[in-house]
Amino acid sequence: MSKNDKTVWAAGGVLWRKESDDSPVEVGLVHRPHYDDWSLPKGKADAGETLADTAVRELAEETGHAVRLGRWLRDVTYRLPRGDSKHVRYWSARAISGSFEANHEVDRVEWLPIPAARERLSYRLDQKVLDEFTRLPADLHTVLLVRHAKAGNRSDYRGDDRERPLDDSGHEQAEALAPLLAAYGAQKLHAADRVRCRQTLAPLAERLGAGVHDEPALSEEGYRGDPARALARIIHIASHARIHAVCSQGKVVPPLLAEWSRRSGIRLPDVGNHKASMWVLTVDGPVLVAADYWDSPLPGADRTPSGFIGGTSASAPATSAP
Repeated sequence: MSKNDKTVWAAGGVLWRKESDDSPVEVGLVHRPHYDDWSLPKGKADAGETLADTAVRELAEETGHAVRLGRWLRDVTYRLPRGDSKHVRYWSARAISGSFEANHEVDRVEWLPIPAARERLSYRLDQKVLDEFTRLPADLHTVLLVRHAKAGNRSDYRGDDRERPLDDSGHEQAEALAPLLAAYGAQKLHAADRVRCRQTLAPLAERLGAGVHDEPALSEEGYRGDPARALARIIHIASHARIHAVCSQGKVVPPLLAEWSRRSGIRLPDVGNHKASMWVLTVDGPVLVAADYWDSPLPGADRTPSGFIGGTSASAPATSAP
C-alpha cells in the first residue's frame, strides 16, 4: 500500500430475524448482480456520520429493513482492485420492520437458517463475521451507559453543582449522541439527577417525544453511599424488554462496570472515561456478556484506534477493533 492509497470506511451487519420466540434465527443475505455474489449487507460511509449510522442506513438502503444494532461483531480489512484499503465494521442487526424491493445494487434478499447462510456466502471474510455472530445467542438484550457530555469545570461554577449545565461543546456532543443511541434502538431514558446528565439525553428525548427518568442511585453521591444499590438498579433497568439509555457521572461509570464485569466473569478493555463516551452493554438476564466502548459520539472519531473498542466477552479476551 503506497502513501497515496487511502482507507475506504464502510459498515454493515448480520441482518437477522425470528418469526417467533420458538423459531430459529434467519439471516438475510443480499445478491449483488454487478458481482453475482452473496454477501452480508454493507456500504461506504458518508461524510458526517458515524459507522453505526452507516450500518443502519446501508442496511435500510440495500434490504429495505429498519434495524436495531446490537453487539459489535468484528472489523475486516481488504485491498480494493485500485490499491486502496477497505475497512468494514459489522454489527449484529435485528430487522425491526420493512420489506425488500430490488434496487440498483441488490436484486435479491434471501432469508436463510444460519448453516445455509454460511454455505451461501461467497466470501470467507463474511463467513468469519457470521461465525462471530453465532458465538453468542442472537436474542440478547442491550443497555446503553453514557457519561454526561462536557459541562465546563466544576470549580468555575458558582451555583449548586447539581444544576451545572452543559457548555457549548457538551451540547454538540449531546446532539451527536442522539442518532448514535437511536441506532441501538434506545427508547427509555434515564439520568442521574443532574442537569448535565438530563441535558445529555435531551436531544434524543425530544426526538422520541419521551421524558428522562431521574436516577438518584446512579449519581456520584448515590453510588458512593450504596454501590450495591446502584449496581442492582442498572441491572434492573437492563432487564426490561425495551432498550434503555442511562446517563451517569465520571466517578460512577468505571467502578460500576468493573464490579458488574467481575461478577459476570468478563474483562473489560482498558479504555478512557471521557465526557460523552458510551458503553454498549449486552446482557443475558443479570449477566454482562459483551461490552463495546465509544470514546466519542462525534462523526469520524470512531475511525481512530481508541475511538471505538469492542469485542469483550465471557468466552474471549478483550480485544481492540483493528
